[in-house]
Amino acid sequence: MKRGLFITFEGADGCGKTTQLMLLAKGLKAKGYDVIVTREPGAKGLGEKIREILLNYDGEVSSKCETFLFLADRAQHMDVIVRPAVEKGKIVLCDRHTDSTVAYQGYGRGIDIERINALNNIATGGDKPDLTFVFDIDADTSMQRVGSEKDRMESAGVEFFNRVRHGYLEIAHNEPQRVKVIDASKSIEEIHKDVVNLFRQVI
Repeated sequence: MKRGLFITFEGADGCGKTTQLMLLAKGLKAKGYDVIVTREPGAKGLGEKIREILLNYDGEVSSKCETFLFLADRAQHMDVIVRPAVEKGKIVLCDRHTDSTVAYQGYGRGIDIERINALNNIATGGDKPDLTFVFDIDADTSMQRVGSEKDRMESAGVEFFNRVRHGYLEIAHNEPQRVKVIDASKSIEEIHKDVVNLFRQVI
């Protein structure tokens, strides 16, 4: 493989995306693929510092500040980790990316989506994932799975997560070739089968 792949895993908190990312990574590594597992925010290095602010800062954070922190993390992540790995033929599996900012800060927080798309484009240099999985669950299930110990983002409430879910479904509707929606209410094994089947079909 001359050029690698960039695959992102998206969905509301508690949807199971991280579990599915790790299962796919394990399967691909077993087949001999060179796989990198990463995340946004909080990729190794500077991203870890930004993640700590975003998720655990106990003071007021404006919606615009929150958005720019995510974008700063993304620019660093793409330039230092993702793009070099893909250019070397590696498969990069990423827990959250641009669609999270659109869903959470755009649909969730109400920031203008066209502006977010423009800023995402700057942060990524115009690069997009080859494939994105959106793991869809209702807001009540999302909140139940997260449990009582919530970080700053997870504490936003059911109405917020309803808007986030709607945002993800709108993204998938607008980009059906790239974004594939998976029913995350099923068992881990069933969801993994869906992921593998879609991966084979698309890639």
